Amino acid sequence: MTSKKNKTDALCSIVIRAYNEAKHIARLLDGIRQQTYPNLEVILVDSGSTDDTLAIASQYETQVVHIPSDEFTFGRSLNLGIRKAQGEFILIASAHVYPVYPDWVERLLSPFAEARIALAYGKQRGNEHSHFSEAQVFLQWYPEQSSLNQPHPFCNNANAAIRRQLWEQHPYDETLTGLEDIAWAKWAQEHGYAIAYVAEAEVIHVHQETPQNVYNRYRREAMAYKSLFPEERFTFWNFCILFITNAWLDIQKSLVQKKFAQHWKEILWFRWMQFWGTYQGYRHPSLVTSQLRQTFYYPRRNTVDEHPLRREVPPILYNESQLLPSAHDPVELEE
Repeated sequence: MTSKKNKTDALCSIVIRAYNEAKHIARLLDGIRQQTYPNLEVILVDSGSTDDTLAIASQYETQVVHIPSDEFTFGRSLNLGIRKAQGEFILIASAHVYPVYPDWVERLLSPFAEARIALAYGKQRGNEHSHFSEAQVFLQWYPEQSSLNQPHPFCNNANAAIRRQLWEQHPYDETLTGLEDIAWAKWAQEHGYAIAYVAEAEVIHVHQETPQNVYNRYRREAMAYKSLFPEERFTFWNFCILFITNAWLDIQKSLVQKKFAQHWKEILWFRWMQFWGTYQGYRHPSLVTSQLRQTFYYPRRNTVDEHPLRREVPPILYNESQLLPSAHDPVELEE
């Protein structure tokens, strides 16, 4: 396989999971339409939207796959979408992300020039509506340096791509409450394949959650984690240490950025819900490798001084009438 084939011949299918995403879906689909990659198809897997999601999607070249909301799991919705897809590569995107640059697809697919790459995932960042601590999580999970052979299976299906041929050998686990992406990456690494992280493949992730949303998300993901890695514990002591450490570092950053008065309450409740939800989901034994634990939970001490990646490619100019949510807009189930 050559990079030339990746850029000019190979069909890439973009699979988007959605539920009531009328506030966001147009921006993503417009960003896809402005991509430099010439051979794309878009498949929207809708799990019972009652807003204008489908009407907006109909204005773009998009195929729609329906899944009843009572049958939804993250893995099942992806498997349905990929079965409809025709592409050699499957790019998976959350309905509430949008690409920053017009070469997003090209960059995300570039590692597949090497046959050993099974999965590539890209950088995520927040915007002015993101919670302060959520933005720090993005900095922690998605650094400014790419890696073509990371040593652990961390990845995220809000912005990732896989080889369809390998998915045919091993579809996504439909029983997990989340982290179907990490489960698939774990399988790929166990079978000798590599996972790539591409910092240049950047998206904005609009992730405005209530405290209950944050708690539910981390609890659900911890439940999946203990199923994937069933030998280590996340104790009440872990909860205490991680809450105090992460909240304190966020507060320090907010002071440096002169945003403490604006964000201190939000920092405390976000970090509390993040780790309290994790603790509640980990009430039974689970195994987490040290590298994966570092990636998923512990703050990287060097993010304060890390300079954002500079690119020569002009970013996509979006129409500001494609509204982003305000801080008071309700948030639907994360998919």
